[in-house]
Amino acid sequence: MTQDILQRFLFDGAPVRGALVRMDDAWRQVLDRRSYPAALRTVMGEMMAAAELLAANLKFEGSLILQLHGGGGPLRLAVVESNHERAVRATAKWEGDLPEQASVLELLGGSGQFVMTLEPRTDKGQTWQGIVALEGDSISQMLENYMRRSEQLETRLILASDEHCAAGMLLQRLPEGHGDPEGWERIAMLGGTLRSDELLGLGAEDILHRLFHEETVRVFEQEKVSFSCNCSRDRVGDMLKMLGGQEVGEVLVEQGSVEIVCDYCNQHYVFDEEDANELFDYDVVSAVREARH
Repeated sequence: MTQDILQRFLFDGAPVRGALVRMDDAWRQVLDRRSYPAALRTVMGEMMAAAELLAANLKFEGSLILQLHGGGGPLRLAVVESNHERAVRATAKWEGDLPEQASVLELLGGSGQFVMTLEPRTDKGQTWQGIVALEGDSISQMLENYMRRSEQLETRLILASDEHCAAGMLLQRLPEGHGDPEGWERIAMLGGTLRSDELLGLGAEDILHRLFHEETVRVFEQEKVSFSCNCSRDRVGDMLKMLGGQEVGEVLVEQGSVEIVCDYCNQHYVFDEEDANELFDYDVVSAVREARH
């Protein structure tokens, strides 16, 4: 049975909150739309799990976006977006052949940028963006260091992925006043014993029992996670409007139609001459031909 769930939990006797995420179908939907090399697949799966876990504690309507920008290695860009409805999507761009096994730093070429963005659902909110230093050999280490240095939040992230599943666990220290102050070290140590095969193979209830059966854990209702892409023909039309009638007309004259493919879901959108004329409210092809003569 496939599982696509987020499980949040809280320790009564320690200043720690946590979350577990497992994505089977949502992860496969990403992989079905594009063939990712093995090393990049691992990075993408861990980024998806991390995005869902970090978004779990956000109290706003909108999206959390994680972006990796390469600094000279074969990986040029990796993007994962998770929103308040627990919908996730992901894509990546790379060049050449990637090694079968490589760390995220090796894929990036040893340098680059890791960007975290909070994007509100409406125009009324303010977009926030932070740069995550490439400290560490993994997605989890980079994000742990970022949360500690920039957000002053002690955080433990354990992430894993394979061709079937992307999963992760987050533990985060709460402000003083909740439970035993020394409880964070105990819980973080226990959490650190979680193996990748357990994370990928066990359900949330089994993991919590395996790690914290001697603790008092308050478990919240499970939340459904799903793959979803918000691309649409109207959004593509708006993008073409930003390009302008001249450029769209040039493509139509040369190719007969404009075809846009969504990087996230591989949906194809085709605009012919009639579509473009309706979009711009004038004959864009005739205008291009007249300009050429």
